[in-house]
Amino acid sequence: MKKAIVLLLTIVMAIGLAACGTSGKESKKSSEKKKLVMATSADYAPFEFVETEKSDEIKGFDVDLAKAITSKLGYKLEIKDMDFNGLIQGLKSGQADFVMAGMTPTEKRKKNVDFSNIYYTAQHMIVSEKDSGITKLEDLKGKTVGVQLGSIQEGKANDINKQIPIKIENRNRIPDLIQEIKSGRFDAAIIEDTVAKGYFAKEKDLVGFTISDDPNEAGSAIAFPKNSDLTEKFNKELKKMKENGELQKLVVKWFGGES
Repeated sequence: MKKAIVLLLTIVMAIGLAACGTSGKESKKSSEKKKLVMATSADYAPFEFVETEKSDEIKGFDVDLAKAITSKLGYKLEIKDMDFNGLIQGLKSGQADFVMAGMTPTEKRKKNVDFSNIYYTAQHMIVSEKDSGITKLEDLKGKTVGVQLGSIQEGKANDINKQIPIKIENRNRIPDLIQEIKSGRFDAAIIEDTVAKGYFAKEKDLVGFTISDDPNEAGSAIAFPKNSDLTEKFNKELKKMKENGELQKLVVKWFGGES
């Protein structure tokens, strides 16, 4: 009889421990789900950047927008800085849950990832030094033009090259393009206008002009892994933020009221 009681108690304790272990695993799994990792390329002010003289914190329009949406959905946000040309692959390999980096949803990218609705629209700008003599697209003929590797501007440069022969050079980061112009190695660079204007405030020797864009490839959107349920959730929150004015407030904060 005593043996039976001891055996029964042993079984009950084993079941209890197993239940605790399962509960712990489920709790841990639930906790992990409550955090989302955003991949970005923190060299694209005012979308995402680091003021190294102040801190290592990544800030910007995309960051504020991501924080707002993830908070509304009940998630904590972790931001991972990567080179722009590695963002899509990083998303596909599971290093991040979504990408925000002023990224345009081109047809090529759509083959690999899903995109949210457009949340901001800007234009391409040809940036050069004031005394370069480059004031229109035709002036780029025979010139060396810099672009960010893997960016929509790289594709734009290839389109220009079909009409006007130019030498295209790419770099990983926007500051690298600016430095190459200042050093004389690049005659010009193609940069998103909002980002370029941020440099004009600091680099008084630089000027630029905007060029027309394909309306089907304009604007920034959030990238997600294929068939992610986050796409619809983020779209719903974006819609709400557009309707209640929250998105416009962020636009005013970071772009000075540009739409």
